[in-house]
Amino acid sequence: MSRLSVAIDGPAGAGKSTVARRVAAELGLTYVDTGAMYRAITWKTLQENKDPEDEASVSRLARDTDLRLTAGKGGVDVWVDGEKVTEAIRTPEVTSQVSRIAGQAGVRKVLTDKQRAMARQGGVVMDGRDIGTQVLPNADVKVFLTASIEERAQRRHLELVRRGFEVNPEQLKEEIRNRDEKDRNREHSPLRPAEDAVHVDTTGLSIEEVVQSILHLCRSRVSGGE
Repeated sequence: MSRLSVAIDGPAGAGKSTVARRVAAELGLTYVDTGAMYRAITWKTLQENKDPEDEASVSRLARDTDLRLTAGKGGVDVWVDGEKVTEAIRTPEVTSQVSRIAGQAGVRKVLTDKQRAMARQGGVVMDGRDIGTQVLPNADVKVFLTASIEERAQRRHLELVRRGFEVNPEQLKEEIRNRDEKDRNREHSPLRPAEDAVHVDTTGLSIEEVVQSILHLCRSRVSGGE
């Protein structure tokens, strides 16, 4: 189990990060939040007033950034060049720009290399949009989480309210719909399930129910079951 690699993919608001973090804790594996890595590069791009559309410049920035993920209280802390940015990367401003950064081939190559390096250090649970198809195509367990757009928007709205942001629920739903469209149709590493991924629709399910279903898959894989 200590060398197990688990890839969890899915669209925005499907519950990937929460579920992946719980699964990693239950199995004693390292959790890698790849979405936070793209958010971190987006945050730094905005902080340095760089043009998000300048792929060469943003790719250099990603390559030169000291980006680290560490275990934090109740989750993962994100560090950019020694500065803790865990909360800063979750603002609506970063959210509105991250898909532009994440769709760039140069940035994806830099961060994919960093993510694969993390996986080589030991067992991991990694979540994102192209883990099973691009980052860890040989992962032991691949899961594709989905949920209705209404439920995903509600989850994201509650998350933002908890963080102190005021967001219009209908506007949020439209933003998620647009993000889905961009992720599915981007040229590089589009959002799609791996052919051998197990699909899990989280609509109406509790976090615990989703976590237990994935744990069952992982333990079945280790024991040689189907």
